[in-house]
Amino acid sequence: MSGNREPERVETIVIGGGQAGLSVGYHLSRLGVPFLIIEANDRIGDSWRKRWDSLRLFTPAQFDGLAGMPFPAPAHSFPTKDEMADYLEAYAAKFKLPVRTGVKVDRLSKRGDKFVVSAGDHRFEANSVVVAMANFQSPRVPSFALGIKPSIVQMHSSEYRNPSQLREGSVLVAGAGNSGAEIAIEVARSYRTWMSGRQTGQVPFRIDSLVARTILAPFMFRVVFHRILTIKTPMGRKVRPKALTGGAPLIRVKDKDLTRAGIQRSTRVVGVRNGLPLLEDGQTLDVTNVIWCTGFHPGFSWIDLPIFAESGGPVHDGGVVTSEPGLYFVGLHFLYAFSSTMIHGVSRDAERIAATIAARKRALQAA
Repeated sequence: MSGNREPERVETIVIGGGQAGLSVGYHLSRLGVPFLIIEANDRIGDSWRKRWDSLRLFTPAQFDGLAGMPFPAPAHSFPTKDEMADYLEAYAAKFKLPVRTGVKVDRLSKRGDKFVVSAGDHRFEANSVVVAMANFQSPRVPSFALGIKPSIVQMHSSEYRNPSQLREGSVLVAGAGNSGAEIAIEVARSYRTWMSGRQTGQVPFRIDSLVARTILAPFMFRVVFHRILTIKTPMGRKVRPKALTGGAPLIRVKDKDLTRAGIQRSTRVVGVRNGLPLLEDGQTLDVTNVIWCTGFHPGFSWIDLPIFAESGGPVHDGGVVTSEPGLYFVGLHFLYAFSSTMIHGVSRDAERIAATIAARKRALQAA
């Protein structure tokens, strides 16, 4: 479509064709609300396929199915990232969800009472827009990384696939969260490895143990994360600010696993000296590789609407942006509950937002 032509008009645009967007689409279709899902990747599930090769989900398969379609794996198994990607593709096909791939949004704005979504030469006009994306969109790498000497291989965790990308020598994994710990365990089999950053604690049990599978996991996922820690409970409101800003505890990897693998812990990287990573304690590390497991920026700079707090995140009430009627979010961390970025939590949030969109549509038609 040429940029000079009239925009394509759609009742509801869902931006993002991952688990959040597909969930919203499923529930909108059940409610009879016309919609279109647009996805930047060329194939549904690619956001999972592009992650590191050995990645597995932290949640057992029994919690990894979206509404209407259980995950096709043994209940207590932990799916691989490719299995999750293929599941999402099969889900969209099963329910005939209208997904248009290869459409990357450049700008979300408003003209009169309509939202305008610009994506290259494409423009869409909609009554409602759902931003169905997680907080993890734009890789965060410290600016001082530019000062590290060119002979040192650097990459963000989003670019890491497997150890074959690394130079011979040693590795600094900068970041001690779940991604950093899992990647460090993998590269330590072949490289001398340091992991920098503060310790964030650990889940006090093995997630694949019999007790965890039969008792702890159902209780944590269905009760604690899903029903107790929500924006509607005093405990949830107390926990939410820390959950949004603090590091999550290690889930699969334990501290003793890191020690057993020969990984050396260090203070966090704070700068560069003589082209080498400089640690908080004043030491430099003469490594040949650095993997930045330093998280992501929300990546919502393309939203040209006054909906953001000083912290940079969108202001919303459980995913509903009250200052811009018709705009919604699904997939954000602790959107409604601690489980909001987990598959079963995303599904519940999507159902609630879809119902809100349908109710708004009825109200507008009545008016």
